[in-house]
Amino acid sequence: MMINSKSEYRNPKQISNPKDPNPKQFLGQCRGCRRRGGKGLRTEAYLLISFLCLGAYVTGCSGPDRGLPLFDEVNRLKDEKAQLEKRIEQAEAEKKQLEDQNKVLSGLPAEVKGEKLYGLEAVRIGRLTNLYDEDEDGKKEKLIVYIQPIDRDGDIIKAAGTVKVELWNLNNEDGQAKLGEWRVGPDELKKLWFAAMMAVNYRLVIDVGDKVKDYTEPLTVRVAFTDYLTGKVFKEQREIKPLEE
Repeated sequence: MMINSKSEYRNPKQISNPKDPNPKQFLGQCRGCRRRGGKGLRTEAYLLISFLCLGAYVTGCSGPDRGLPLFDEVNRLKDEKAQLEKRIEQAEAEKKQLEDQNKVLSGLPAEVKGEKLYGLEAVRIGRLTNLYDEDEDGKKEKLIVYIQPIDRDGDIIKAAGTVKVELWNLNNEDGQAKLGEWRVGPDELKKLWFAAMMAVNYRLVIDVGDKVKDYTEPLTVRVAFTDYLTGKVFKEQREIKPLEE
């Protein structure tokens, strides 16, 4: 079969679509696509790495010194905030109570204010005050002092204050008569209120093992009670003697 070269053969320019770019333009466009595509991939990679690092930082990957993860830290701060709010609420309630008490006290008539609220008149040293052998080793090393605050009606009351206790041996020479001195503050004193069958009083237990070596003669106990309501100081003393075995 014979092929008509004039009818069958066409120039490549005639085969292509007139709207298509020529080969040189096509190759140039492809090279531009490759260049733009490489730059786009690098940008996406940078963004991905930055995102991963940011996520690791937020979740605590920056080291053990960062403490708990972020959500645990938020929960901890919420708990602390709740506790602080509760403390503030309690403080406000206590403040309100004190303000109410102050209003009540300020409204009292003059004859019932100050020292006349309970009227402390004296302090008495209980008859059971003495030195005792607490551990039964034959040595009386504990001084137990019973203190009874007395009001104007002769009743024993739990008055707030401080106590100073002194132990003396009046038979000793000058400068050696005072064997020891001890002080008890109000916070400790209120814990020493002691109720027995026959009486109620403050009961102070003092270690005098290094002060009294031989308890064979009478000693003197002196007490000074400072009343916190009035500021008055009430003093009392009592002679104690060795108990018969």
